[in-house]
Amino acid sequence: MLKYAAILLAAGRSSRFKHREKKPFAPLDGRAVWLRSLELFSVRDDFRKIVIAISPEDRDLFDFRFRSNVAFIDVAQVIDGGAERTDSVCNALEHVPQDIDFVAIHDTARACLTAELLTKVLEGAEETGAATLATQVVDTIKREGLTGVVAETVPRDGLWLVQTPQVFRRELIVKAYANRPSGAPSTTDDCMLVEAIGGRVRLVESDSTNFKITTASDLALAEAVIRSRPEAKPKSFHPFADEKMW
Repeated sequence: MLKYAAILLAAGRSSRFKHREKKPFAPLDGRAVWLRSLELFSVRDDFRKIVIAISPEDRDLFDFRFRSNVAFIDVAQVIDGGAERTDSVCNALEHVPQDIDFVAIHDTARACLTAELLTKVLEGAEETGAATLATQVVDTIKREGLTGVVAETVPRDGLWLVQTPQVFRRELIVKAYANRPSGAPSTTDDCMLVEAIGGRVRLVESDSTNFKITTASDLALAEAVIRSRPEAKPKSFHPFADEKMW
């Protein structure tokens, strides 16, 4: 059996979220946003390591509210993230054992990820060494000009909107981060670094429900998605429930 590690990113500033909680810790149908991801990855036997990156300023809050959620998962480890997303991933990679075959990197703000989509992207990475969930662009795209009017219409053929998880052979993503240019602008996803060293990234078709929670209104939409699924259960005791949330 192949061995996987997951890097769960929960260290963002949540500047656009405008909620009383930071985005990863906001309640989502009875469980914190970030716990949705932990639950999905931790139930799989092939994930031998789960590294959760949080902001250092959130450490006290995290320990108070979520220590019990992490304590019974032997493979889970909480680390301090960095100033930028790539810094958090770089820190997390240092905690991934060398016997791991593949590393899945996931933004915990994508709280509606399903087990089926996770399996699909893992299988895609096994074929090429790197894969990402993505959806084909279906809307017309306009490029803005300097005065706020349309400068051009961009052909949408072959364009995809990239999501997470993004999955890589461990040695490939480690090499990609080792070759990250010093002082370069922060990348928006990990595939960019793999592409820069010649890696082939497979696009694995996802769906629009695996969206990234960015604003407070997105939280309500995510709750509607989760409640609409057949596996949704009435609120009751759950090992991943955030009992201190309220």
